[in-house]
Amino acid sequence: MVAMISNVLKPAVTRVITPTAKAMLKVGLTPNSVTLLGAVGVVASALLLYPSGHLFGGTVIICVFALSDLFDGTMARISQQGSSAWGSFLDSTVDRITDSMVFVGLLLWLNKSSDPLVPVVLVALVAGILVPYVRAKAESLEIECSGGIAERTERLVVALSAIGFHGLGIPYVLPIGIWILAMLSIFTVGQRMLIVRKATSL
Repeated sequence: MVAMISNVLKPAVTRVITPTAKAMLKVGLTPNSVTLLGAVGVVASALLLYPSGHLFGGTVIICVFALSDLFDGTMARISQQGSSAWGSFLDSTVDRITDSMVFVGLLLWLNKSSDPLVPVVLVALVAGILVPYVRAKAESLEIECSGGIAERTERLVVALSAIGFHGLGIPYVLPIGIWILAMLSIFTVGQRMLIVRKATSL
């Protein structure tokens, strides 16, 4: 559902951000530099604001910096540079780092009160790392493996929504969201492993 909404909204969002992307190129910024700036912003926000209990504010700022994912792609298209091998590698690596740091920041905050949710967050973190790993390993074997119920966008939306709404004082939203995220991530890993199993058993 989230992916479908994203596919519908993305063209409209791209039209809105194109003028800003053009301005960034004019001042000398490159798609890769925007990727790195966004990553630094997300990591700093997650590790500084979440552990200090600023869950809603931290989530808002993380969402702002996460927009770099939209800008760098638009900038590459406008500048006709396309997606270079290095740019693609950098973007994928940065995604893994930023996603992980969101959970690390949350863990640092939860651990202060020995919250029982800590193990569940750890499971969600590890399973979330495994989802793209299984795909990358499969593709190294020349097996298409991009399916699954919860890809990166869906997982990130669930995580940030749960954290942000918890910061607003909405009860139970964080444990519900994290449990759902952990289960969806595990299920997605299983789905992708089955894809590879079927492909290798032919």
